[in-house]
Amino acid sequence: MSRGHRAKVLSYLDLAVQEGAEVLAGGGIPDLGEDLARGAWIEPTVWTGLDNSCRTVREEVFGPVAALIPFDTEEDAIGLANDTEYGLAASVWTSDLTRAHRVAQAMNVGLSWVNTWYLRDLRAPFGGTGRSGIGREGGKHSLHFYTETTNVCVAL
Repeated sequence: MSRGHRAKVLSYLDLAVQEGAEVLAGGGIPDLGEDLARGAWIEPTVWTGLDNSCRTVREEVFGPVAALIPFDTEEDAIGLANDTEYGLAASVWTSDLTRAHRVAQAMNVGLSWVNTWYLRDLRAPFGGTGRSGIGREGGKHSLHFYTETTNVCVAL
């Protein structure tokens, strides 16, 4: 993370508080001592008290932040997950493997993790849906993603 990106993420943290968030953990720059002072660190941050209408919930922050939003039913959870223009990845946490598969497949995302996060086999396709990118990368998909095909037609 660059200092410019850190400033962007910190602006989202400020916005979350303006939108009414209660910060449960994190929310700032950690003091990691002189050896790491030049880094662009941000404390992992968790907040609650916001709903899906807030920018800090709807947009991709790309920082160590998480908004906690309660739900009552599986359908509510899927509805919340799909109520966005973005769809890079999601995590389903449950002890019910049948439910995990059902919910993971119902979310409009490019990658669904079950009881984990950021576990990747680089040979598997990766990429989002909606405004979270185009195409797939990873493994043989990278060859297609980074290839520009040209069709040359010649009349003889």
